[in-house]
Amino acid sequence: MKKTVSFLIIFLVFLIIYFLQVNFFTWFNIAGVKPNLFVVLILVVGLFAGKNVGTSTGIVVGLLLDIFISKKIGITAITLGIIGFIGALLDKNFSKDSKLTIVLMVILTTIIFEVLNYFINAVIFSYSLEIATFVVKLLIEIVFNILITIIFYPLIQKSGFALEERFKETRILTRYF
Repeated sequence: MKKTVSFLIIFLVFLIIYFLQVNFFTWFNIAGVKPNLFVVLILVVGLFAGKNVGTSTGIVVGLLLDIFISKKIGITAITLGIIGFIGALLDKNFSKDSKLTIVLMVILTTIIFEVLNYFINAVIFSYSLEIATFVVKLLIEIVFNILITIIFYPLIQKSGFALEERFKETRILTRYF
């Protein structure tokens, strides 16, 4: 029951983020670049809930985004699924208690998401690669994501630990052999 409620809350957060991306951040952008809050959402889910939940949530959110706004279905689903999996890998290697660590994870996953998305789309749609323009847009998006992460860090940490409590099993051995 608790996991079902958690999935419903994640879906509600997805809807809120989608509303913000489509409506609010179209007014507040720099050079047409908006923050990518979906990367932060999937990173938090993968980081705190584990690789299965993070990857599957990334794929479902990516499919919904592809259906709503993309030309090809599956590209965003694949890249967000990878972000959910990377979030789980980062959980095993780094501490989630530090704001700096979370910000560095957001930077890394934003870079991975945008590079994968850009090159997959370039191959499928035969775009000419404009690396300088891409790097400038990537840097602006990274700054946006960092600011959003810093502003909402207490909420991210509190909701993340609630996800961790519901999805990760703590195995405590009471007797040592």
